[in-house]
Amino acid sequence: MHSGYQNEIYLQGLGDQRPPFTTDATRLEAVAEEAMEPGPFGYVAGGAGSGDTMRANRDAFARWRIVPRMLCDATNRDTSVTVLGTTMPAPVLLAPIGVQSIVHPDGELATARAAGSLGVPMVLSTASSYALEEVAEAHGDGPRWFQLYWPNEDAVCVSLLERAKAAGYTALVVTLDTSTLAWRPRDLDQAYLPFLRAVGVANAFSDPAFLAGLEKSPTEDQGMAVLRWVSLFTGTDKSWDRLAFLRSHWDGPIALKGIQHVVDARRAADAGMDGIVVSNHGGRQVDGAIGSLEVLPEIAAAVGDQVEVLFDSGVRTGADVFKALALGASAVLVGRPYVYGLALGGENGVRHAVRSLLADFDLTLGLSGARCVDDLGRGSVRLST
Repeated sequence: MHSGYQNEIYLQGLGDQRPPFTTDATRLEAVAEEAMEPGPFGYVAGGAGSGDTMRANRDAFARWRIVPRMLCDATNRDTSVTVLGTTMPAPVLLAPIGVQSIVHPDGELATARAAGSLGVPMVLSTASSYALEEVAEAHGDGPRWFQLYWPNEDAVCVSLLERAKAAGYTALVVTLDTSTLAWRPRDLDQAYLPFLRAVGVANAFSDPAFLAGLEKSPTEDQGMAVLRWVSLFTGTDKSWDRLAFLRSHWDGPIALKGIQHVVDARRAADAGMDGIVVSNHGGRQVDGAIGSLEVLPEIAAAVGDQVEVLFDSGVRTGADVFKALALGASAVLVGRPYVYGLALGGENGVRHAVRSLLADFDLTLGLSGARCVDDLGRGSVRLST
C-alpha cells in the first residue's frame, strides 16, 4: 500500500535521515520559492489576473468536508483504478505542464523517470522541453498520455498525433482553454515567456511537418522558428465541429480538458468523446472563474454515465483527491506540487512529492472507512455551511 512511505520515512529517522524536503504539500510552494529564480517560479506559481480563480479552487475544497466512518475493515486497501483503458496504482495522474526545464535541467525527462518508476501515468504537454520520443524513452514501460495544444495547421497536428501514437502514448488529452495566454501579471512583471527563448518548443522543432514550413532550420534561424511556433499554437479558438478531425486521426481514447459548464460536458459526450477533465487550468486562464470543484458534482451527475470524468485544478493533498473522487471524478490530475518537487530535487524530488500524495490519499481513504475507490460517494463528504 502507498501508506508504506510513511513507515519508510519514520524508520529512516532512526538513522537521523529526514525527507529531502517537506511532506506538507501546502508548504511546497513557499519552500520552492526560496530555491527558484523569480521568472520560473512566477511562471509555475502564477495565475490569471488577480489570482482569484486559484483562490476559488482552494476555497472550494475547503467547503467540502469528509465524513469518516468507523469499523469498516479498511486495514487492507486497493487504490488501483482503470481509466480510459489505463490501469494505474491510484486515481492520480501527473498533469501536463510544459517547459519543465525552466525549473530543472532534466525537466520532463526527470518527471518521466519518476513517474515510470512508480507506475503513475504522466500526461506529457505539447509544450515539453524535450521531444515526446525522448520523454517516452525516459518513461520506460510506464503508462503515458499525450496532451495536445491544438495546432492551427492540420498537417502539424496529424504529425504530432502520429508521433505520439508511435511512441506509446495511449490517450489524448486536448486542452481547450488556452487558445491564447491570459493576462498573467507575474509573468508580465518579469517580461518572462520561455517560448520566446525557444524553451518548450521541442516537439515542434523536432516535427517534420513543422520544419517543412521553415526556409531554414531552427538552429540556423531560431527567431523565425519561434515566430512560426507562436502562429501555430496561439490565437485561434477551435469549434465543436472540428472534433471529428481529431477522432479521424487518433484511434485511442480522447478527453477534453477545460470543461467548466454542464452544457459543454454534454456536448463533449454527444460528440463521442471518451472523457472530460473538469478544469480551469489551475486558475491560469480566466480570472474570476468558478472553482473547478464547485462544478464537478453537477457535471458528473450529467455525463458521468457516458464519459469518464476526470478532475484538475487545486489538488494538493490526499484529502483533495478523496473529495474529488467522492464528488464524481474517476481520477485527478495533480500539477504544481510535483513541479515544485522537480525544482527542489529533480527526479528524486518528483518521486518524493508523488509518493507523499499517494501515501496521504491511501491513509485518508482507510481512516475514513473506505477500502477502495468504489467505496467513495456523496455520502463520504458533506458541504460545509
